[in-house]
Amino acid sequence: MYHSLQMLKTSPRPPVTASQPRVSLADLALVFLKLGTIAFGGPAAHIAMMEDEFVRTRQWLTRSDFLDRLAAANLIPGPSSTELAIFIGQEKRGWLGLIVAGSCFILPAAIIVSFIAAAYVRFGSLPQMSGILYGIKPAVIAIILQALWNLGQTAAKTRLLIVIGVAAAALNLLGLSPLLVLVFAALTSAVTALQKPASGARTSLAWLFPSSLLTGGAGLAAPFSLAGLFTAFLKIGAIVFGSGYVLLAFLRTEFVERLHWLTERQLIDAVAVGQFTPGPVFTTATFIGYVLGRGRGAAVATLGIFLPGFLLVAASGPLIRNIRRSPLAGSMLDGVVAGSLALMAVVSWQLAKVVIVDWVTATVLLVSLVLLLRFRVNSAWLIAAGALVGWVARI
Repeated sequence: MYHSLQMLKTSPRPPVTASQPRVSLADLALVFLKLGTIAFGGPAAHIAMMEDEFVRTRQWLTRSDFLDRLAAANLIPGPSSTELAIFIGQEKRGWLGLIVAGSCFILPAAIIVSFIAAAYVRFGSLPQMSGILYGIKPAVIAIILQALWNLGQTAAKTRLLIVIGVAAAALNLLGLSPLLVLVFAALTSAVTALQKPASGARTSLAWLFPSSLLTGGAGLAAPFSLAGLFTAFLKIGAIVFGSGYVLLAFLRTEFVERLHWLTERQLIDAVAVGQFTPGPVFTTATFIGYVLGRGRGAAVATLGIFLPGFLLVAASGPLIRNIRRSPLAGSMLDGVVAGSLALMAVVSWQLAKVVIVDWVTATVLLVSLVLLLRFRVNSAWLIAAGALVGWVARI
């Protein structure tokens, strides 16, 4: 399949290439507004929905191009699914596409979270959405599994990459952090390239991994300010790798221990909102910003945490094609792709253990898989149907 996709790049009427007529900004905005509204389930689910939308349905990217951008998104700090959206926008329409795609993916979730935060500030508790989420979550797992199947057929180019993927999943299950798993995958894959060194090849890896900054320790409570709020989230957005649970650790250090702007309960509620609303989990920042500074605080916090992702994608996007021209760097990128899919597989397994709790959720999962793999139903319809099933089941 990989070789077939590569041949499509040079065919007279390729389904997806960078030389295709540009996608309109309106189309780019509409599709990411849709995804930002229905993308429940966290980064792995978002990535699966983007694969369904841009590779299978719209054919804006080949699977190999999609995987390269997924790998790049996993190598830089920040929310990987949001950065993948930004990479796709940059690929289709350059700087304007970068801004439009990322902003439209973030905006629906930010608005929804702001309304929830307003209700939280007024009533002191979160709304109940357990019934709807009960049906949505198994459908989301089916979407992730379908994406893994499709992407895995492209990523598994060699036996070595299959072994790397299995080893990466095992290491993550044993507790190795996602970033270290990707480092392991990149270095292991690079071994084969090093056996055939190209003249002038550079083997330094330092440029791939930005240096991590540490948040400050506990201290006296600092007076609240919008500038301080922006700076705190800008720092977090520039250094956090990994899932919403990694984000929780940074938020606790910054806002509970160092600044003393939040209580433990407020922080947990903020993370919960980021988990059960659609779109990026990092809109947890929007909730915290609203609780601390109302509308202006929500806007400042959202801008602060997502701005580094836009800047990092803008800086690293042009490097992807150059990476593929180097046998060593390309081999490392193949390893990161295998490691990224392994991390998605681990997330889907961990979610499934929590979500598939009875015959209803198991049925939603199986029916969703059949509809996706056999009848190629759009994932948006599965999300809507899952929400309806969950709501009816919990009445």
